[in-house]
Amino acid sequence: MINFNANQEEVDLDYCRATSGLRLANYIIDMIFFYLIMFGLGIFLGILAPSVLNIFDGLMGRLISLLLYGIVMSFIEGASQGKSIGKLITGTKAVNLDGSDMNFGQAFSRNIIRAIPFNAFSAFGTPCNPWHDRLSNTMVVEEKKLALLKQKETFFDSFKQNPTP
Repeated sequence: MINFNANQEEVDLDYCRATSGLRLANYIIDMIFFYLIMFGLGIFLGILAPSVLNIFDGLMGRLISLLLYGIVMSFIEGASQGKSIGKLITGTKAVNLDGSDMNFGQAFSRNIIRAIPFNAFSAFGTPCNPWHDRLSNTMVVEEKKLALLKQKETFFDSFKQNPTP
């Protein structure tokens, strides 16, 4: 059991962990967003310096794309405290294993790890715990479940302190 300790309350983060379906939806939405950015960048580079686009051919292009994906997602998650476009839409958030918000360095390491070949296959399984989560000590949680558990704990703590006669 993983607990979130803030304001002396304990919340079971395993219960709040995002499902594999939500994680897949996050990935698909984020990839669409990333490809839209790359398409726009490609048009821009195609107009200014068409010869630069040749580096995106073949295996080298795939490796560059993986690194660019990691960098773009790092900036997005770092700036929005663990949320990407996909996570914003699905109501999920990447957090540290103790439930606290990630800092920019953790967001960067989490997303650069995505460049490891076959990282996507590491997401199979229940619970969904891909390499980029394990190696960066982060997890993705559903924000509504997390908020409900925090409210429940706060309610019962206040009830214990002020019982009615």
